[in-house]
Amino acid sequence: MASKERPPLRVVISDPAAKGEAVKVKVVGNDEIPYGDTMRKTKEQDRSELPTSRLNSKLAAELKLGEAKVITLRFKTGDKKVKVPFRVEIDDKVPDGEVHVSSSLLSEVVGSTEAEGEAMRAMSWQIAVDENVAIRLAGLEVGDYVDGSLFGLKGLRLKIVGGSDATGLPMHPGVPGTGRWEVLLAGPPGYRPKRKGERRRKSVRGRMIPDPRVERRKTALAQLNLIIVNE
Repeated sequence: MASKERPPLRVVISDPAAKGEAVKVKVVGNDEIPYGDTMRKTKEQDRSELPTSRLNSKLAAELKLGEAKVITLRFKTGDKKVKVPFRVEIDDKVPDGEVHVSSSLLSEVVGSTEAEGEAMRAMSWQIAVDENVAIRLAGLEVGDYVDGSLFGLKGLRLKIVGGSDATGLPMHPGVPGTGRWEVLLAGPPGYRPKRKGERRRKSVRGRMIPDPRVERRKTALAQLNLIIVNE
Protein backbone atom coordinates (compact mmCIF):
# COMPACT_ATOMS: atom_id res chain seq x y z
CA MET A 1 0.00 0.00 0.00
CA ALA A 2 1.03 3.61 -0.44
CA SER A 3 3.02 5.32 2.31
CA LYS A 4 1.05 7.34 4.87
CA GLU A 5 3.22 10.28 3.82
CA ARG A 6 1.77 10.29 0.30
CA PRO A 7 -1.69 9.66 -1.13
CA PRO A 8 -1.96 6.88 -3.73
CA LEU A 9 -1.34 7.78 -7.36
CA ARG A 10 -4.65 8.06 -9.24
CA VAL A 11 -4.61 6.76 -12.78
CA VAL A 12 -7.27 7.99 -15.21
CA ILE A 13 -7.69 5.68 -18.20
CA SER A 14 -9.57 6.91 -21.28
CA ASP A 15 -10.93 4.84 -24.15
CA PRO A 16 -10.95 7.02 -27.31
CA ALA A 17 -13.06 4.43 -29.17
CA ALA A 18 -15.98 4.84 -26.72
CA LYS A 19 -18.72 7.07 -28.13
CA GLY A 20 -20.93 7.50 -25.08
CA GLU A 21 -23.87 5.68 -26.71
CA ALA A 22 -26.20 4.52 -23.94
CA VAL A 23 -28.49 1.50 -23.76
CA LYS A 24 -31.37 1.35 -21.25
CA VAL A 25 -30.99 -1.61 -18.91
CA LYS A 26 -32.41 -3.11 -15.76
CA VAL A 27 -29.75 -3.29 -13.05
CA VAL A 28 -30.23 -6.17 -10.63
CA GLY A 29 -28.41 -6.76 -7.36
CA ASN A 30 -26.69 -10.11 -6.96
CA ASP A 31 -25.42 -11.23 -3.55
CA GLU A 32 -22.88 -13.57 -5.17
CA ILE A 33 -20.93 -10.73 -6.80
CA PRO A 34 -18.16 -9.58 -4.43
CA TYR A 35 -17.87 -5.98 -3.27
CA GLY A 36 -15.03 -4.92 -1.00
CA ASP A 37 -13.45 -1.76 0.37
CA THR A 38 -11.09 -1.55 -2.62
CA MET A 39 -14.09 -1.06 -4.93
CA ARG A 40 -16.31 1.32 -2.97
CA LYS A 41 -18.02 4.22 -4.72
CA THR A 42 -17.87 6.19 -1.47
CA LYS A 43 -14.06 5.85 -1.48
CA GLU A 44 -13.62 6.67 -5.16
CA GLN A 45 -10.33 8.55 -4.69
CA ASP A 46 -8.74 5.46 -3.13
CA ARG A 47 -10.53 2.77 -5.18
CA SER A 48 -7.87 0.38 -6.45
CA GLU A 49 -10.10 -1.90 -8.53
CA LEU A 50 -13.36 -1.55 -10.38
CA PRO A 51 -16.44 -3.37 -9.11
CA THR A 52 -17.72 -6.29 -11.18
CA SER A 53 -20.78 -6.39 -13.40
CA ARG A 54 -22.23 -9.35 -15.27
CA LEU A 55 -24.13 -9.21 -18.55
CA ASN A 56 -24.74 -11.53 -21.48
CA SER A 57 -22.85 -11.61 -24.76
CA LYS A 58 -25.78 -10.09 -26.68
CA LEU A 59 -25.68 -6.91 -24.58
CA ALA A 60 -21.87 -6.89 -24.70
CA ALA A 61 -22.04 -6.87 -28.50
CA GLU A 62 -24.66 -4.09 -28.47
CA LEU A 63 -22.39 -1.99 -26.24
CA LYS A 64 -19.36 -2.68 -28.48
CA LEU A 65 -17.27 -3.19 -25.39
CA GLY A 66 -13.87 -3.69 -26.97
CA GLU A 67 -10.99 -5.45 -25.24
CA ALA A 68 -11.04 -3.31 -22.09
CA LYS A 69 -14.51 -4.63 -21.15
CA VAL A 70 -15.36 -1.69 -18.91
CA ILE A 71 -18.81 -0.11 -18.78
CA THR A 72 -20.31 2.90 -17.07
CA LEU A 73 -23.73 2.51 -15.48
CA ARG A 74 -25.70 5.72 -15.11
CA PHE A 75 -28.51 6.00 -12.57
CA LYS A 76 -30.93 8.80 -11.77
CA THR A 77 -31.32 9.35 -8.05
CA GLY A 78 -33.71 12.17 -7.28
CA ASP A 79 -32.65 15.13 -9.42
CA LYS A 80 -29.06 13.88 -9.78
CA LYS A 81 -27.38 11.40 -12.11
CA VAL A 82 -24.76 9.05 -10.71
CA LYS A 83 -22.18 7.26 -12.84
CA VAL A 84 -20.28 4.16 -11.71
CA PRO A 85 -17.67 2.29 -13.80
CA PHE A 86 -17.59 -1.53 -13.77
CA ARG A 87 -15.41 -4.20 -15.25
CA VAL A 88 -17.48 -6.73 -17.18
CA GLU A 89 -17.79 -10.49 -16.85
CA ILE A 90 -19.74 -12.15 -19.68
CA ASP A 91 -22.40 -14.51 -18.32
CA ASP A 92 -25.05 -15.76 -20.72
CA LYS A 93 -27.23 -16.80 -17.79
CA VAL A 94 -28.00 -13.11 -17.26
CA PRO A 95 -31.32 -12.28 -18.99
CA ASP A 96 -31.41 -9.97 -21.99
CA GLY A 97 -31.41 -6.29 -21.11
CA GLU A 98 -30.13 -6.85 -17.57
CA VAL A 99 -26.85 -6.03 -15.84
CA HIS A 100 -26.09 -7.74 -12.55
CA VAL A 101 -23.94 -6.04 -9.91
CA SER A 102 -23.30 -6.43 -6.20
CA SER A 103 -26.47 -5.99 -4.15
CA SER A 104 -24.51 -4.02 -1.56
CA LEU A 105 -23.13 -1.63 -4.16
CA LEU A 106 -26.53 -1.07 -5.77
CA SER A 107 -28.12 -0.38 -2.38
CA GLU A 108 -25.33 2.07 -1.59
CA VAL A 109 -25.81 3.96 -4.86
CA VAL A 110 -29.60 3.98 -5.37
CA GLY A 111 -31.05 2.64 -2.11
CA SER A 112 -32.57 -0.55 -3.58
CA THR A 113 -31.53 -3.87 -5.11
CA GLU A 114 -33.15 -3.19 -8.51
CA ALA A 115 -33.03 -0.05 -10.62
CA GLU A 116 -33.50 1.28 -14.10
CA GLY A 117 -30.30 2.63 -15.60
CA GLU A 118 -28.27 3.23 -18.71
CA ALA A 119 -25.18 1.27 -19.73
CA MET A 120 -22.45 2.46 -22.06
CA ARG A 121 -18.91 1.57 -23.01
CA ALA A 122 -16.86 3.54 -20.49
CA MET A 123 -15.18 6.63 -21.90
CA SER A 124 -12.89 6.93 -18.88
CA TRP A 125 -12.45 5.62 -15.36
CA GLN A 126 -10.13 6.09 -12.42
CA ILE A 127 -8.26 3.74 -10.10
CA ALA A 128 -5.66 4.28 -7.42
CA VAL A 129 -2.43 2.27 -7.73
CA ASP A 130 -0.16 1.19 -4.91
CA GLU A 131 3.42 2.30 -4.51
CA ASN A 132 4.84 -0.82 -6.19
CA VAL A 133 3.08 0.10 -9.44
CA ALA A 134 4.06 3.77 -9.10
CA ILE A 135 7.70 2.73 -8.71
CA ARG A 136 7.51 0.65 -11.91
CA LEU A 137 6.21 3.71 -13.76
CA ALA A 138 9.05 5.94 -12.53
CA GLY A 139 11.30 7.19 -15.34
CA LEU A 140 8.65 6.94 -18.04
CA GLU A 141 7.62 10.14 -19.81
CA VAL A 142 4.59 11.69 -21.47
CA GLY A 143 4.31 9.96 -24.85
CA ASP A 144 5.68 6.61 -23.63
CA TYR A 145 3.68 3.39 -23.74
CA VAL A 146 2.71 1.14 -20.83
CA ASP A 147 1.55 -2.48 -20.60
CA GLY A 148 -2.12 -2.43 -19.58
CA SER A 149 -1.66 -5.47 -17.35
CA LEU A 150 -0.26 -3.09 -14.70
CA PHE A 151 -3.82 -1.80 -14.33
CA GLY A 152 -5.77 -5.02 -14.87
CA LEU A 153 -6.05 -4.56 -18.65
CA LYS A 154 -4.15 -7.56 -19.90
CA GLY A 155 -3.30 -7.47 -23.60
CA LEU A 156 -3.90 -3.73 -23.97
CA ARG A 157 -1.38 -1.01 -24.70
CA LEU A 158 -1.72 2.37 -23.00
CA LYS A 159 -0.10 5.70 -23.79
CA ILE A 160 0.88 8.28 -21.17
CA VAL A 161 -0.68 11.62 -22.16
CA GLY A 162 -0.22 13.74 -19.06
CA GLY A 163 -0.84 14.15 -15.37
CA SER A 164 -0.80 16.61 -12.49
CA ASP A 165 0.54 16.90 -8.97
CA ALA A 166 -1.18 17.45 -5.64
CA THR A 167 -1.20 21.23 -6.19
CA GLY A 168 -2.74 20.93 -9.67
CA LEU A 169 0.39 21.65 -11.71
CA PRO A 170 0.27 19.71 -15.00
CA MET A 171 3.03 17.64 -16.55
CA HIS A 172 4.26 19.37 -19.69
CA PRO A 173 5.59 17.28 -22.63
CA GLY A 174 8.06 20.05 -23.58
CA VAL A 175 9.77 20.20 -20.18
CA PRO A 176 12.35 17.50 -19.34
CA GLY A 177 12.79 15.80 -15.98
CA THR A 178 10.56 15.59 -12.92
CA GLY A 179 10.98 19.07 -11.46
CA ARG A 180 8.64 22.05 -11.27
CA TRP A 181 9.50 24.99 -13.51
CA GLU A 182 8.10 28.34 -14.55
CA VAL A 183 8.00 28.50 -18.35
CA LEU A 184 6.52 30.75 -21.01
CA LEU A 185 3.41 29.08 -22.45
CA ALA A 186 1.24 29.89 -25.46
CA GLY A 187 -1.30 27.09 -24.88
CA PRO A 188 -2.18 23.95 -22.91
CA PRO A 189 -1.25 22.11 -20.86
CA GLY A 190 -0.88 24.70 -18.14
CA TYR A 191 -2.36 27.71 -19.92
CA ARG A 192 -5.34 28.50 -22.11
CA PRO A 193 -4.92 31.89 -23.80
CA LYS A 194 -7.97 34.13 -24.08
CA ARG A 195 -6.63 35.88 -27.17
CA LYS A 196 -4.64 34.64 -30.16
CA GLY A 197 -0.90 34.99 -29.67
CA GLU A 198 -1.18 35.60 -25.93
CA ARG A 199 1.55 34.03 -23.75
CA ARG A 200 2.09 33.77 -20.00
CA ARG A 201 4.67 32.43 -17.59
CA LYS A 202 3.14 29.49 -15.76
CA SER A 203 4.42 26.79 -13.40
CA VAL A 204 4.41 23.24 -14.74
CA ARG A 205 5.99 19.86 -13.98
CA GLY A 206 8.45 18.04 -16.18
CA ARG A 207 7.29 15.25 -18.47
CA MET A 208 8.94 12.41 -16.50
CA ILE A 209 7.16 10.32 -13.86
CA PRO A 210 9.14 10.60 -10.59
CA ASP A 211 10.02 7.86 -8.14
CA PRO A 212 7.30 8.23 -5.48
CA ARG A 213 9.78 7.33 -2.72
CA VAL A 214 11.61 10.64 -3.12
CA GLU A 215 8.60 12.95 -3.43
CA ARG A 216 7.04 15.11 -0.75
CA ARG A 217 3.33 14.75 -0.10
CA LYS A 218 2.50 18.37 -0.94
CA THR A 219 4.09 18.24 -4.40
CA ALA A 220 3.80 14.52 -5.24
CA LEU A 221 2.43 13.41 -8.60
CA ALA A 222 -1.25 12.83 -7.83
CA GLN A 223 -2.80 11.89 -11.18
CA LEU A 224 -1.55 10.20 -14.33
CA ASN A 225 -3.60 10.26 -17.54
CA LEU A 226 -3.48 7.32 -19.95
CA ILE A 227 -5.35 6.44 -23.12
CA ILE A 228 -5.99 3.02 -24.61
CA VAL A 229 -4.21 2.58 -27.94
CA ASN A 230 -6.78 0.97 -30.21
CA GLU A 231 -4.71 -0.51 -33.03
